Amino acid sequence: MGFFLCGINDGFDSVSIKYFSQDDFEEVLKRVKKYGLGIMGIEPWKNGEFYNVLVYESFTLDSTDSKWYMKAFESFKEEDENLQYAATYYVPDNLLTKTI
Repeated sequence: MGFFLCGINDGFDSVSIKYFSQDDFEEVLKRVKKYGLGIMGIEPWKNGEFYNVLVYESFTLDSTDSKWYMKAFESFKEEDENLQYAATYYVPDNLLTKTI
């Protein structure tokens, strides 16, 4: 399986924003952790409507700390299983010159 998963944005938001099902987003988070990336914020939507947002500053000072985004994701999963997930990502400078 490649790094990228297919998004499920069917036009309810900007085409440049990728949304993922719960299962696919969990895989995205695993890959973010594996490659040392960060998550700035997680924004789930439900039925094409904004649902909520959580940002790393509410949990930690380090967006690459996987504990924060996994905890946020788990809390969203407990609230509702039919959410569509988007995130803003952080790529550390040292990875910008690397080939993954």
